[in-house]
Formats: sequence, structure tokens, C-alpha cells
Amino acid sequence: MTDKDKKVRVRFAPSPTGRLHVGGARTAIYNWAFAKATGGDFILRIEDTDPERSTPENTQVILNAMNWLGLEWDEGPLVGGSTGPYFQTQRMDTYRDALERLKERGAVYPCFCTKEELDAKREAAEKEHGGYAGYDRTCRSLDPAEAQARIDAGEAHVWRLKVPLDHGPIEFVDAVYGPMSFPADVMDDMIVVRSDGTPTYNFAVVCDDANMGITHVIRGDDHLSNTPRQILIYEALGFDIPTFAHLSMILGPDGKKLSKRHGAASVEEFRDRGYLPDAMVNFLALLGWSLDGETTIITRDVLCKEFSLDRITKKDAVFDETKLDWMNGVYIREMPAEAWVEAATPWLIRAFCGCSADQEPTDEEAVLGAADIEVRPEWYESLYPLVAERLVRLDEIPEKLAFMFWGDEVKTLDEKSVQKVLLKEGARADEALRACREVLADPSLAWEAEPLQEACRALCEPLDIKPKFLFQPLRVAVCGNMVSPPLFESIELLPREDILARIDNVYNQVFGA
Repeated sequence: MTDKDKKVRVRFAPSPTGRLHVGGARTAIYNWAFAKATGGDFILRIEDTDPERSTPENTQVILNAMNWLGLEWDEGPLVGGSTGPYFQTQRMDTYRDALERLKERGAVYPCFCTKEELDAKREAAEKEHGGYAGYDRTCRSLDPAEAQARIDAGEAHVWRLKVPLDHGPIEFVDAVYGPMSFPADVMDDMIVVRSDGTPTYNFAVVCDDANMGITHVIRGDDHLSNTPRQILIYEALGFDIPTFAHLSMILGPDGKKLSKRHGAASVEEFRDRGYLPDAMVNFLALLGWSLDGETTIITRDVLCKEFSLDRITKKDAVFDETKLDWMNGVYIREMPAEAWVEAATPWLIRAFCGCSADQEPTDEEAVLGAADIEVRPEWYESLYPLVAERLVRLDEIPEKLAFMFWGDEVKTLDEKSVQKVLLKEGARADEALRACREVLADPSLAWEAEPLQEACRALCEPLDIKPKFLFQPLRVAVCGNMVSPPLFESIELLPREDILARIDNVYNQVFGA
């Protein structure tokens, strides 16, 4: 069977040592999309061999981020599969079996050199020879019987790969970077198993990928230097070598590797700031890949159908948050109102409770807010057209919609709006408010945006006042600010008595009873 005949199997293998960085998320997206586009399998494997940082809590953080992005895996934690377990700490028997295989093939040897001895050799080499060229293979020539006797005596040792001395250049064709060649004679006999019996990173990764039948290894180019070492291990084990595709870095606007100093850097942070998962997947997919060099809005379906490795660029990608904001706004405007309410629920609850975007409501407030959404979902869906064209992120909802939850009182009256609108000399704001209140109090007038607006607009001629000077005072009295969602569409969604009470409240505050 040729490589082309094999079913594609790819993996994303994060270490659960913290949150999922957007660079890791992009790698996951590329693996996921490539599997979908080729009818292959996408495997999630947790590389949890760091005993201090690889915690169950951090693993759950990774799983939550993957689930939020909508990157469903075919094999891995929670779903199982035929090549598990999917945690490295549960695969130690496979590494032991692989070591025995290497022993049988004469591809490894025990090394008894202590850390102190190796450090001394390194120091001497740096002084005398101008640099350290790697392990000098002292133990490679040990008599096998002597080596076994020392092992039987309990002497500490590691296992090193016996790199063939006549090995030519290590060559492979990277699916992104093209033909690659590394001289084998600069490769030292790397450790594959430590003295405590645990595998080194490169050894464990090769064993896992081989045992899981991985056909394509798609990962960041920070692993490019590991690839020749891993190829040597594949060869020593007699396993097929997968296709490698290394992804360029994601840079911040300053041209340096994206990190905390540029702002949000983890998937969770973008989620908590009100970005949509579809927008994040679309945006991250375009950081190094393109459909045709022009299209920017790419749905999941299109991505999963059209993704290919040959359209990944070698050029480092720049994380442009302004573009992400624009893209997120597009997705917000194109989503159904019902889906918007579901996605926006955490921020709608904040608006309901009078919290700002970065404030957490109390448990009791959160329960009340969620219950209100459940009781009157249609009303919440009616909020969507008020703000859809004005939202970039969902965390802007509390600020833009807080006034919809004030009841009969304006709880935050913007002083700047009071000065520029209500107290502006010659604006006759007090007169405008009294006239609009009289119209809105008419019980025979349908409580709908269009008739309400037209009835108020009809006041302009008899009062000899421009619509702007009529509507702006009303906006401030109802919304507390001169900048708000559409005024009469908002009024329609609130009880008449609350609107009248707000007008009275603001009028009395500003102009006196």
C-alpha cells in the first residue's frame, strides 16, 4: 500500500501545562480540517508527562477550549478509539515494548556516564575545542557482557540511540517547506529512555505516532529541528515515516512571537471577551493558509471541504486583532437571533443584573437572569436587531443594552449627554420632552416603533423644532445616553409605564418638577 492509498490519520498532541494558546489552536484547526477534507481521522492525544504541570484541571482546560472551538476529535479522551490510551502517562508499556524492539535490533546501548562526567566533558570541550559537539559515545564501545553485568548490578544508566556512523544526510520533503536535508554526522547518540525508565520526548512521540498509525504530522516549525532526530528513531524501529508539515510562527503586530505582552493569547481569553468560535476558527485558519488568496469569510463546511497542505504558506503570520474584530462582527450580523441569544447569554445575564462586561454576577443574580431568558426568549431575540450592526464582540452587550433592564428608572444618566443635549442653550429640550411624553402617554396609540416615531415626528412642525432636537432629548431620557441602539425600536420592547416614568425621572432631575 502506498502513502497515497493510506487513510489519512492526523493528531493534535498538546501538553496540559496551561491554557490552549492560539498557536496551538491553529495547529489543531489545520489537523482537524485536513482530516475532514481527506475523509481521514483526527486524533487528540494528551502529552501529560510533565508531573508538576500536567494536571487534570489543565487537561480539562484543553478539552473545554477544543469543544468551544467545535473541533470534534474522532479518537481521544472522552470518545475512546482503537489506538488508545490517549494519555502518554497511560502508554508506558508501549515505550517499554519499543525499547525492547530497539535492543533486539541492536539500535540502542546503555550509557552509564553520570551527569557530572558529562558536564565535565562538555566544559572541557568548550574550552579546548571551541564548542560541544555532543555526547562522545564513550559507552557505545562497551563489551555487551560488561554492560549487562553493570545493569544487573543496579548501576544507573540511560539508553541511547546508536546512530549509524555511515548514515547519509537525513532527508525528507516537508509539505510546507519542501525538500529538507540534515547531516547525520552532527547527530549525537541521543537518549531515548532516561535512567528512571521514562521515555524522552522524541522517543515517546515517535512511538505514539507509529502505534496510532499517524500518516501526517502537522505541527509548529519550532519542532522542525526535532524531525531529523525522530526520523532516525523511526528508521531504528523499522516504522514507516509520516509526512511532515511544519507551520510558521504567529507573530504579534511588532513582529515578535505572539505572547501575553500582545494582549489575549489563549483561546479562553478570546472566548471570554465575546468572540464567536466560528469567527475564531475562520480567523486562525487564515493565519498561514488561504482558500484563493482573496476570500476572507470561510465557513466550517468550506474549510473542511477545501483545506489542503499545499496552500499553507512558509511566511510567518501576523495576528491582526482589528481584522479579527471585523470578522467577528460579520459572524454576529449573519447569525440567527436565536443562536445569538444562546451565544450571548453570559453577557445578557450581566446586562440583566446591571454588571459590566468584566464583572461576575452573583450566583443568585445569574440564576434570575438565566430564568428570565428562559421565560421570555422571544423578547431577548428582539434585542438582536437593536445591536447586531453595532457589535464587534459579545462583551459589548452589557454596555449597549443595560438600559433595557432599568425598569422605570434611569440608573445611569450620562453627564456629557445632559450637557450637550438636555441643557444645550436654545435646544428647548424641556419642551421636547414634555411634548413627546404627552404623545407616548396616549393609550390609543399603538405601542409599536413606527407609529410611535411618526406620532412624535408630527410634533416637529407645530413646535417648529427639528427632528434631531426632538428625538435626542427623548433618547437621553429613555436610554441615559445620546448614543444608543435605535430609539423607538427599543421603546417598543419596554412597558409604556416604564418609559413615561423614565421621562418624568430625568425631566425632574434636570429641569426640576
